[in-house]
Amino acid sequence: MENKKEMRNWLDDFGLDHPLVIAGPCSAETEEQVLKIAHELKDTDVSVYRAGIWKPRTRPGMFEGVGAIGLDWLKKVKAETGLLTSTEVANKDHVKLALEADIDILWIGARSTVSPFIVQEIADALSGTDKIVLVKNPVNPDLALWMGGLERLYTADIKKLGAIHRGFSTYDKSKYRNNPEWQIAVEFQNKFPDIPMICDPSHIAGRRDLIFDLSQRALDLNFDGLMIESHWDPDNAWSDAKQQVTPTRLVEIMKELTIRKKTTNEEGYRTELETLREQIDVIDQAILDALGKRMKVAASIGQLKKDNNVAVLQNRRWNEILESMQQEGSQRGLSEDFISRIFKAIHQESINHQEKVING
Repeated sequence: MENKKEMRNWLDDFGLDHPLVIAGPCSAETEEQVLKIAHELKDTDVSVYRAGIWKPRTRPGMFEGVGAIGLDWLKKVKAETGLLTSTEVANKDHVKLALEADIDILWIGARSTVSPFIVQEIADALSGTDKIVLVKNPVNPDLALWMGGLERLYTADIKKLGAIHRGFSTYDKSKYRNNPEWQIAVEFQNKFPDIPMICDPSHIAGRRDLIFDLSQRALDLNFDGLMIESHWDPDNAWSDAKQQVTPTRLVEIMKELTIRKKTTNEEGYRTELETLREQIDVIDQAILDALGKRMKVAASIGQLKKDNNVAVLQNRRWNEILESMQQEGSQRGLSEDFISRIFKAIHQESINHQEKVING
């Protein structure tokens, strides 16, 4: 897919002097709830009202959305508040109903993005539409799968496209519901610089107290907008209660965020420099996380060697690793000397961790 400026036109058409804000409840629950939240978000920085009509859940028996009746409530939102409307679609039937209800922005969820079959079905149903279509990253950290979803839509002659970064599921426990893995979103931006990138801090966080910091990081990384879940009574929401904020708190978050503007003067240089430095910070953090995981594996190897009375240093294995990494590094434009120094340091640290276990 070629990078075409036309893919940013829909965002420019908003004429905003701040990042795009898409907000609303995780799920449409009742007509009263949908309209009440919409009126509270009217005349704020929110431009698009979101609500889940169909809710794919991890396990059966959970609330899975009110269904098509919720589309009528979104039509009332648009008529009464002037806000554009948005919802998730997961198959061709959803697409048909959403188009009939004149929903302005459709998004493909993380569970759908993982399946090329589902994305292709949606792309075929949307073929030639002038609706804005956003694609969330897949549940698993697979950049090619995310890019492929956008490419399928573009091939179906859908030109108003955008991406949503909502974090990635991982077996490792962290303070986030879905690990940000910012470097993947940054790499997506590098590959497709003309596709607007929206951050969904609600799904990354899983907790409302983390939403501000995640939103600020996204803006520092030059994201184009935010999708934040907002409910008038978050604690009693029918889905994802812990990650939703009240409309009042949402307005506070918007006021507290620091927005860095792009210009062509010296300020523009500083802004771009800070953006690049933020990208380096994200990558450096990922390097540290990977090294930490590597040393945990090294410690496990140390325990295994201890249990079997095996020596720590295995020269043949080490030489194989170094040779392989030098070849891999060369393909990435990294010098042999640099790779050698880096991996010798990593190898020594691994030995230290194993010796601590063996001599414990």
